[in-house]
Amino acid sequence: MNSSNKMNRPQEKVGWIATSGGQFRLCAIAEAWSWAGLLAGMFFKYVAILNPIGVQIMGPIHGVLFVIYIVAALRVANEQKWSSLVTLVALFAAIPPFATWLFERWVLKRGMLGATAIS
Repeated sequence: MNSSNKMNRPQEKVGWIATSGGQFRLCAIAEAWSWAGLLAGMFFKYVAILNPIGVQIMGPIHGVLFVIYIVAALRVANEQKWSSLVTLVALFAAIPPFATWLFERWVLKRGMLGATAIS
């Protein structure tokens, strides 16, 4: 393989994270995991060891991921021309624990995320 082939190789395949749908998927899953971390922190704060450190760490992380998910949802909703109802469901999915992951699975199965190289 000569050096020109090596230089062209990264341009041949665009990763799933390069698409808005892929970025939305990553945000939805990260937001769901941050819910898990926040719930674990709350368990340790109020039940197990009565120490707030878990909530102090996971609270801000979850807050930032929540906002990033909202922005990603609005972006992909605009690009993929989601209906107002689907967009509202996407936004409300950020409120209950793990619902962003469920919503991400739902729109992925229906092809509502555009070209995302990974299913």
